[in-house]
Amino acid sequence: METGTAEHHRLGPLSDVEVLRIRNDFPILDQEVNGQPLVYLDSGATSQNPFSVMEAEQEYYEQRNSAVHRGAHTLAVAATDVFEDARSTVAAFIGADDNELVWTQNATAGLNLIAYSFGNASIGKVSEHAKKFALAAGDEVLVTEMEHHANLIPWQELCRRTGATLRFIPIHDDGTLDMDAAAELIGAKTKVLAFTHVSNVTGVINPVAELVALAHAVGAIVVLDACQSAPHLPLDVKALDVDFAVFSGHKMLAPTGIGGVYGRAALLDAMPPFLTGGSMITTVTMEEAGYLPAPQRFEAGTQPISQAAALAAACNYLSETGMDRIHAWEAELGQRLVRGLEGIEGIRVLGPPAGIPRAGLAAFEVEGVHAHDVGQFLDAAGIAVRVGHHCAQPLHRRLGLNSSTRASTYLYNTTAEVDAFLAAVAGVRAYFGVEGASL
Repeated sequence: METGTAEHHRLGPLSDVEVLRIRNDFPILDQEVNGQPLVYLDSGATSQNPFSVMEAEQEYYEQRNSAVHRGAHTLAVAATDVFEDARSTVAAFIGADDNELVWTQNATAGLNLIAYSFGNASIGKVSEHAKKFALAAGDEVLVTEMEHHANLIPWQELCRRTGATLRFIPIHDDGTLDMDAAAELIGAKTKVLAFTHVSNVTGVINPVAELVALAHAVGAIVVLDACQSAPHLPLDVKALDVDFAVFSGHKMLAPTGIGGVYGRAALLDAMPPFLTGGSMITTVTMEEAGYLPAPQRFEAGTQPISQAAALAAACNYLSETGMDRIHAWEAELGQRLVRGLEGIEGIRVLGPPAGIPRAGLAAFEVEGVHAHDVGQFLDAAGIAVRVGHHCAQPLHRRLGLNSSTRASTYLYNTTAEVDAFLAAVAGVRAYFGVEGASL
């Protein structure tokens, strides 16, 4: 699937001039924080929304608000059309078919959906098709040492419930995945391999094709956490050959409360449901129920209709800008961040050094200054960054830290903003009176 047009490929990366025009679509960026122009470098946590996304959600409530798949009146039909048209748009954005996209609250909910469905296949009476997802003692679930907690704890719980063993692929000191270890760990006992496409701490872009090949060679199911890739680089789940993938709308210009699970159609239809109730059934008696095929079998209850419409608008905005161009621009900004941070005394950058491909983010440690103090110092200068363990405690522990400061860029960030951030970071140690820092 091509998310960018031929014209986008010809034009190459975005430029500061184009980004300044893009910024006009994001009203929240045109403000001051603590008396300084806002420099928003926390899109890895939550991105901002353009007018078109906010208007899509408002238009739904003004013109079409009704329950989907539940009524025959005009508004209900219109709402259902909006809902399913949004599914088509978002599915196409990630290279999937319409029936392969399940709406969820966010990526965390999506990962829990997959893990708990596998758990449901491991207990009680299930169909023959569902037995392929069952786990038991002796089976292994494999993750990596760089996972966000959302792609770790659900698998911990699944193993606890089923008796399977959780193992992890370690990382090198530079934050990259140890592929030799991966080749040794992925074996006949491996039933599930779940890993992040892009690390939310180090910016490492994992070798998906190699990992998928290793997993599929032993018949393992592959689950991809695409939270930090779907917003930032062209994503084609079919080309990547993953079995499942998850993403969150609020990281890709959409509102909170909407995300998605991609799953191969045959796998989704074979999986037991996770949440049960209305809208996901065929027939119900007082003794049992029959379930609809995917994606509806995983969409019990009232759905995030307006949010789905807004996520579709966000995907259209990203596609019109060109995902390949966005990725190239953020790669430039990421390298600018790392080069600049490496040039500041007392700064340790987490992940690969400058010159090695990474996403447009950088997490770092300031010698002698706690990450939360760094964040407050930057906030006083109008610069918004993330501080803490970024929901990746094992990764930080492996790197010898409890927390770090992270700057993450998106299509609306300029080189001037990156430079303003670097200039502010250069003054942190002196401000806090760290010994050896130059005033």
